[in-house]
Amino acid sequence: MSIHWYPGHMHKASKEMAEVLPQVDIIIELLDARIPYSSSNPTIESLRKDKPSIKLLSKSDLADPEITQQWQNYYEAQEQTKTLAISTEQLDRNQQIINLCRKLAPHKEHKAKDILAMITGIPNVGKSTLINSLAGRAVAKTGNEPAITKGQQRINLRNGIMLLDTPGILWPKVDNENSSYRLATTGAIKDTAMSYDDVAFFAADYLIKHYPDRLLERYKLKQVPSSELDFLEQLGAQRGCLRAGGQVDLERVSTIFLNELRAGTLGGISLETPTMVEQEKLQVQAMLAAKAAKKKQRLEESKNKRKRKR
Repeated sequence: MSIHWYPGHMHKASKEMAEVLPQVDIIIELLDARIPYSSSNPTIESLRKDKPSIKLLSKSDLADPEITQQWQNYYEAQEQTKTLAISTEQLDRNQQIINLCRKLAPHKEHKAKDILAMITGIPNVGKSTLINSLAGRAVAKTGNEPAITKGQQRINLRNGIMLLDTPGILWPKVDNENSSYRLATTGAIKDTAMSYDDVAFFAADYLIKHYPDRLLERYKLKQVPSSELDFLEQLGAQRGCLRAGGQVDLERVSTIFLNELRAGTLGGISLETPTMVEQEKLQVQAMLAAKAAKKKQRLEESKNKRKRKR
């Protein structure tokens, strides 16, 4: 499934980020703890270069704590990178974030100048909520819909740190199909951008394989469903999502299932692990190499065809 949701302000935001980055001391990137890799924007990583980075695993209360720790270990193995798992309920983390900023930019402490920290992240990951918490006042708009922030704004925390808020940006193309589904499953893109039942099938298949006990417990099932369709049909019958003739309304039951999954009613669930992602990276590289080879072959064939016509 390809994502075809890339509002014009996101393209503009990417250009503005690149222009201001030389002035930035630290990049604070908010990741969705349920999908740290899939919610990490490759554009941000390419712009970052050697800048110190703090990766905040947001919504950690909705993720599997053991897998969240795996991701923290994975990222902290990278140079100039620190991590912190946070949630909207953990406002006591604010001072830890401030301390990490000072630790990663000690040169500014000596110069008695504000540390400029750019806050980035995909839509709907909680940037505005975090900024308001750090500032101690409502300075950024918040909401459940992706893409609330439309332009950059600077917020002086009055403690030696200046925040640079940026719009949540997605990237035009996601090469890893699984990442596309994970972004859709967690609600990082508008629901109108994909088919609810298509995404629900992906999520149900993943939970059957990795969290079967959660499905049994939450939906009072007697046994693990044999397939994603089997699960959605059982849930649809259970919740009364039926059409005339007793047929399950897949779109309706898919909506219910995804909303409950996003709300955390099934408990802490992570949709990817570092090991899983490393394997997928190799698969994507092979796929892209194959596509490039085919494209090169088509160009050669077209070139030879033109030569023969001369």
